[in-house]
Amino acid sequence: MRFPFQKAFLLCAMTAMGLGSARAQYAGHVSSYVMDAKTGAVLSQTDADLQRYPASLTKLMTLYLTFRALEAHQITLDEQVPVSIHASIQAPSKLGLVPGTRLTVEQGILGLVTKSANDAACALGEFLGGGDEVRFAQLMTQQARALGMSNTTFRNASGLPDPDQVTTAHDLALLSQHLIADFPQYYHYFNVPSFYFHRRMVPNHDPMLKIYAGADGLKTGYTDLAGHNLITSAQRGNVRLIGVVMGSPSNTRRSMEMVALLDRGFADEGIAPQPLLHPAAPSGVLMASARRRGHFRHGILLAASRPMEVADAPTAPRRYGRISHHGAAVRMVSARHVVTHKKRSRHS
Repeated sequence: MRFPFQKAFLLCAMTAMGLGSARAQYAGHVSSYVMDAKTGAVLSQTDADLQRYPASLTKLMTLYLTFRALEAHQITLDEQVPVSIHASIQAPSKLGLVPGTRLTVEQGILGLVTKSANDAACALGEFLGGGDEVRFAQLMTQQARALGMSNTTFRNASGLPDPDQVTTAHDLALLSQHLIADFPQYYHYFNVPSFYFHRRMVPNHDPMLKIYAGADGLKTGYTDLAGHNLITSAQRGNVRLIGVVMGSPSNTRRSMEMVALLDRGFADEGIAPQPLLHPAAPSGVLMASARRRGHFRHGILLAASRPMEVADAPTAPRRYGRISHHGAAVRMVSARHVVTHKKRSRHS
């Protein structure tokens, strides 16, 4: 009887503080959402409209706007993105970009989907925002509204902590659905296991790609206040599901919770269960017991609960000088159309 009482107390406390505020995050309290990516049918949800800190799940919108600019031929994959001082000093995870250097748009995309690199996200945000990450965050929020993400506000391109940057499990599932449906030509990036950058291999952080049959993206996220977040899309047969887990207490727990949610979702869609895949064991793997249908199954090999990505509060001011020669500011005004707000000369 102790757990139901504790849960009731927690929910009452959240109500007293206001469900619309993410300023007091709910450690260990998970918000989740599972939907059919093709039909939009909701298969399960728990506090899916509770506003939470997105952490690096923010980068999904940065990628959405990057893909839209590519589709609109405003930028190209091999176009050079300048690295500002502001981008270079972003907190980890990062590629270690050096101010005054450049990386390609494609390298930026790969840096976001694999290492969840905050410096690459900031550089892309500046590039698409005409040299101003704050302006880009405004475009992110504008695009969120166009997609129906009514409870989401963005303040930066990376997901580094900002008390006003909030979203919900429902909104992130909607964004993921649009990423898959609107840009199928770019979705394969989320399934890249690693890429080489400056002669070193950068591995993908997403554990679900290694353990769950049919999983092919999307994103992990973590900060101390947000907890451990995860969005996964998996396809089995003709059914594709999108699952969202926010606020889990550890990497291991969020992966186990995602496995359980997707298993139950596929079962509800009439898809037979499949055994888990065994990842190449990294240092410090855990054998986690598991239960079925809303619980966890046995024999899951998962990485240790140490956070795989770290995001600290930014140390630089939120406004800074514009990059003078390169950038392609874009304005997103609907879910399917792009109107150019300002477009500067390209440099290849």
